[in-house]
Amino acid sequence: MRSPLLFCTFALFSAHSAMSADIVNQPTLTLEGAKRVAAAAVAYAKAHDAPGASIAVVDAGGHTIYVERLDGTFSAGSDISIGKARTAVVFKRPTRGIEEGINKGRTAMVDVAAVTWFTPLQGGIPITVGKQIVGGVGVSGASSAQQDEEVAIAGAAAIEDNTAAAGPKVEVTHVPAATVVKSFSTGTHGATLASGPGFTVNASRRDGPGEAELHVTDTDIFYVLEGSATVVTGGQIVGAHEVSSREVRGSAIEGGSTNQISKGDVLTIPEGVPHWFKVVQTPFRYYVIKSVNETAAGRQS
Repeated sequence: MRSPLLFCTFALFSAHSAMSADIVNQPTLTLEGAKRVAAAAVAYAKAHDAPGASIAVVDAGGHTIYVERLDGTFSAGSDISIGKARTAVVFKRPTRGIEEGINKGRTAMVDVAAVTWFTPLQGGIPITVGKQIVGGVGVSGASSAQQDEEVAIAGAAAIEDNTAAAGPKVEVTHVPAATVVKSFSTGTHGATLASGPGFTVNASRRDGPGEAELHVTDTDIFYVLEGSATVVTGGQIVGAHEVSSREVRGSAIEGGSTNQISKGDVLTIPEGVPHWFKVVQTPFRYYVIKSVNETAAGRQS
């Protein structure tokens, strides 16, 4: 004869196992975490001279937790940033890829807005802890769609870096070759391939001579892939004027040193050194690695 106690214990264990199989625990962002995301995003926006930014943070279900709008940001930015954050969460991917898909001809995706949250504009990033999405951050109103995304990435990193503080950070950025190639033809000068605390990696191109430049906090490292150019470094900038707290530009350079660069060459320009692409033989494509002096950037923000 079976023991009633043994039977009840078995029944309770079976019921618990069944419930465990039917229910999962979903971590999500708290208000404190959302504010940390927004604070990191605001700090990045100010340090990189964004003219404005609306930052929205949502939970794992896409519901708004916190919104912060910098002075000078256009009023619709708040609604757009919420939409970007929600889209990043419900589609479990950065919104940049969705926008690019539509631009490549997948216009049928536009109709998705009729059935769910959908703002397919660059600047929405899911926030992950481990392999689970705990929320999302969306940004609108910075200097460009690219900077919207960079500000959002900085915000998301505040949570991801914080949870990884107990162990080594092993995440890396992998940019597929097809994306790299396309980035060289994006916009007026190319696009950012990767960015993080203290650095950016750009796929850049020159279609002709440019303005003289001086970066107050950034060291530029050029690696030439195609073409050749005459780059003047040092000297004095003609018609120097400040375009931001971290950059000075002008029409040309007087004096300085002339550098002839071509395929395979590397040219490093430290922060504070004027430089000018005086002559460019097109097509001219090159990688630009910007190393930011964060201490100096903090003083400039």
